[in-house]
Amino acid sequence: MYCRRMGIKNGKPVLRNDDILAFSHTSGLSEEQIKVKFDAFTADHPKGKIDRKSFRKMLTEAFLHSKNPMEDVEKMEKHIFRIYDTNNDGHIDFIEFMVVFHVLSEGTPEDVLRKLFRLFDVNCDGNISKKEMLRLVKDLHGLSTVSESRESIADSAFAEMDNDGDGVVTCDEFVNAVLQEKKVSKMLTMNVIDIFVS
Repeated sequence: MYCRRMGIKNGKPVLRNDDILAFSHTSGLSEEQIKVKFDAFTADHPKGKIDRKSFRKMLTEAFLHSKNPMEDVEKMEKHIFRIYDTNNDGHIDFIEFMVVFHVLSEGTPEDVLRKLFRLFDVNCDGNISKKEMLRLVKDLHGLSTVSESRESIADSAFAEMDNDGDGVVTCDEFVNAVLQEKKVSKMLTMNVIDIFVS
């Protein structure tokens, strides 16, 4: 998937022609569709980036269905932000936003899972440790109706995913566990997907 930084001209965000062409090629959207979406994005975010405050507001709306919306937003914001902020600069620009939007709405199940892996990979090292799994499960637990303990859910999910038993879960192991519909792995991932569907 294509990703690079947007340009700035006279203090305003601009989408370069090569950005439009590259994103059109990878997303299947027409150049005109991309321009329209960019104009809508910059109308809502005049600096061309979504900051943490704006992102929190968007999430608050997504979490209105949960029992404790503000608590859930505080817990999940950092995890979800990681999916979008692929260059780790603390902001989400149009290309980053559209890549995730496109993958989650039009991507194959494998594409979606590869993008969601970033949510589980808390320290962005390319693997999920048992500690990272427990941290995410604790933060997600308010969204789940499962009565098991957080530690039990994290242990079960990790055991399902760590196919080679080396103590870390790779992106491929994560994707395979969910695609094979392993019980806890699928439940956790569906809880995450529900956030985006809302």
